[in-house]
Formats: sequence, C-alpha cells, structure tokens
Amino acid sequence: MKFLLSWIVLSIVWVGANGFSSPNNNNNNSNKQQMLDGATSANSRRQFVLGTAATLLSSAVAAASARAEDSTMYSPSFVQSYDDFTKTDEGWQYRDVKVGRTGEAAQTGDRVVFDWSGYTIGYFGRPFQAKGGPQGGAFDKDLDYERVVLGSGTLVKGVESALVGMKSGSVRQVIVPYGPLSYPESDKEHVAVGPKPSTFSGQRALNFVLDNPRVDRTMLFNVKVIRVDRPNGKGGYTRGVGL
Repeated sequence: MKFLLSWIVLSIVWVGANGFSSPNNNNNNSNKQQMLDGATSANSRRQFVLGTAATLLSSAVAAASARAEDSTMYSPSFVQSYDDFTKTDEGWQYRDVKVGRTGEAAQTGDRVVFDWSGYTIGYFGRPFQAKGGPQGGAFDKDLDYERVVLGSGTLVKGVESALVGMKSGSVRQVIVPYGPLSYPESDKEHVAVGPKPSTFSGQRALNFVLDNPRVDRTMLFNVKVIRVDRPNGKGGYTRGVGL
C-alpha cells in the first residue's frame, strides 16, 4: 500500500516537472510545428499518467476501506477454533468435563437450575463471572444459582443450546463466538438475555470486550447443572432430583 502511494506521488511529480515543458523556441516554422507536436504529446502523456494515478489511488482507498470494514466484523474463524472441543453445526463448541447421571436430561420446556462462570477466552482469558463466591442462603440453596426455561430465549443462545441434553451433575465447557450465539448488542445490561455477571466489575469486563471490534470477542462458559425441573402441566414445574 505504501509502495503504491509512493509510486503515485512520484508519477505526479514527474508529470509536473516534464509534462508541461515544451521544446526550445526558435523562429523556424519547422521548430514551431515540432513544438506544437511536442506539447500535444506531453499533454497526452500527462493526462495518461494522471488518469492512471487517479485510478490506482481510488483502488487503494477502496481496498483500505474494505480492510477497515472487515475489522468490525465477527472474529475470524481461526481464533475461534479449539482442537479439544467439539464444534456443533450451530457454531458453538463444547467439551464435557463431567457427565451427570442423575435425573432426566434437560430438554426444551424444562427449567434448568445451573451454576456458571464466564471468561473472555479470546481476550486474555479474563473472568467476568468467577466461581468461588457464596452459594445459597439460609432457606433456599438455589438463591445464587441461575434458572432458565429452555427455549425461552432469555439465555445466550450458545449456552442455552449447550444445556439441552445435560443431566444434574453435568459440567460442560462451552465456547461461544461473537454474533447471534452470544450476547445481543441491544441489551447492554444483560437483563433480557443472560447470564448476567453478578458484579459491576464483571459486567464492565464483559462489555469492554463486547464493545471492542478490534479484539476477539469469543466467550468461554463453564456450566454445571444443579437440577432439571419438568413442567407439571399447570403452569408450574415439578422439582427434579438435584445435587
């Protein structure tokens, strides 16, 4: 790109130095004709070089604009590929750390109670939701766990899809690329579509990456199913077997 622009500038300078020069003037008619012919030829060369330079400059600017636009698109696939994970047709990837064997496997319509942690795996692996905090309270052990009805669309699509088929006690790592499978741009507070970080610093760390098109916005979620509740047909749920 720099070489091309340098060539264009040198071409324009050359034309400025030579394109407007005319042959030596004398009183001879033949020399006058040669002068006219030379001026015409020089003018043609000047128009040709300037036209070519303008075309190349336009192409260079267009190419630079295209590259700038590409930088705001989704992260390239090679930074979202992890050999030890299984990639699904939808685009999210997973690895089962532990396969639960308690109760029924979660399916669409079930209410899943789960624990989670999240990391900006594409950007230094920084946590925006870390494990190790207090769990539950004096009267309800589920107080600090997340709950979601599968199919409700209230959870990041990549994570919601990953919960399908998991049983109580299952632990799964899920890699979610930026885009339709991740957090929506319209919900900066992550209220409509979770999981929402439980701390302000966690939410700020998450949004810093989500709002930055120059970094890889791929996310890693660790999810552990605590319990799977089945619909009871009366608008509620039958509590499943939990941990």
